[in-house]
Amino acid sequence: MEIQENKSTLSVVPRNTDKIKKIWKTALILLLITAAEFVMAFTLPRGILLYVLFMALTVWKAKYIIMEFMHLGDEVKPLIYSILVPIIFLFWLIIVLVKEGADIFDLRWF
Repeated sequence: MEIQENKSTLSVVPRNTDKIKKIWKTALILLLITAAEFVMAFTLPRGILLYVLFMALTVWKAKYIIMEFMHLGDEVKPLIYSILVPIIFLFWLIIVLVKEGADIFDLRWF
């Protein structure tokens, strides 16, 4: 039997500055959205406006994360819609269930 020598070479690849800029841009956008949510949480009065703004910013942040980190921004439109449309209906279902539950609670106890 012949003994094989394991020779490995390390090749250094230069930095891809476009990818690094895209990563920093993504981090900055997510940081700004999160900072806006944080500021609104402590400055705006509690109410429907605050909740709608939180939901809108959360959906916007989730969309951006899906497009960037799951690489759906480079995919074809039907694939994107097949993922985003059920998520929208899921949010609608949650809102309707909370509203219906609150109405049933009000009818039962008041």
